[in-house]
Amino acid sequence: MRQKPRYSINVGGQLLELSEPIVMGILNITPDSFYADSRKQTEAAIAQRTEEIIRQGGGIIDIGACSTRHGAASVSETEELERLRYAIPIVRHAAPSALLSIDTFRASVVQRIENEYGPFIVNDISGGADPEMFSTVAHLGLPYILTHSPWGTQSAIQSCETATRRPPFLPSMLLYYSERVDALLQLGQKDIILDPGFGFGKSLDENYELMSQLDVLQTFDLPLLVGVSRKSMIYKLLGNQPEDALNGTTVLHTLALQKGANILRVHDVGAAIEVIKILRKCSSPSV
Repeated sequence: MRQKPRYSINVGGQLLELSEPIVMGILNITPDSFYADSRKQTEAAIAQRTEEIIRQGGGIIDIGACSTRHGAASVSETEELERLRYAIPIVRHAAPSALLSIDTFRASVVQRIENEYGPFIVNDISGGADPEMFSTVAHLGLPYILTHSPWGTQSAIQSCETATRRPPFLPSMLLYYSERVDALLQLGQKDIILDPGFGFGKSLDENYELMSQLDVLQTFDLPLLVGVSRKSMIYKLLGNQPEDALNGTTVLHTLALQKGANILRVHDVGAAIEVIKILRKCSSPSV
């Protein structure tokens, strides 16, 4: 496993050390996320999933109230807020000290949820498509996950799986990040995490090209989050379904960690923790 720089993220005064890889467990509170088993909507199901993430070793709980799968119905701001206001108190009760991230592309949602429930990590899969997002996270002092999502809008994000190839791919990604990281730093943003956005606006070939050259993103000297869990880049290549994609996910997690990933965003927390433990043992075996 690649030697990690000593990154740390400040979440409302709670320091998250990233010198060792961290697992972010997915908590979908939507009725239509692409992986059916991840959908949790009742109080009991949300609490059970929260406890499972923590018990299996997850360091962050990522709450998603708006599905971005291809063909998913559009969710209004009001409905997104209602779902989050229902789920967050359940999560807080089940795991009071857990670090949360909120998966949203709306600055107004970030503002309201922070006002009502306190600090969290902002997981913006749109890459800052909302013109108020960068200034909002900088003003609130919230850690920000900057996703490479070259199309930006919700409808375009949902259509990512049908993307056509647009050469040159990696140079355009580096330019994308350079411009947005600079804009965030100019606003005084302190904590930035890069997510290369596997599946977002990328063809199958581009996803694997990105994985093969993932370590190029180390040039930004920022923490790196990888989210490939059970995605179409696995099951479309292998000819199966999300339910059958854990083995492929584990392979890609291994590659991502070897290429410098600091955070794995996953459905299967225990399996990802096992990958981290095995790679750590391989890099420093006892005598």
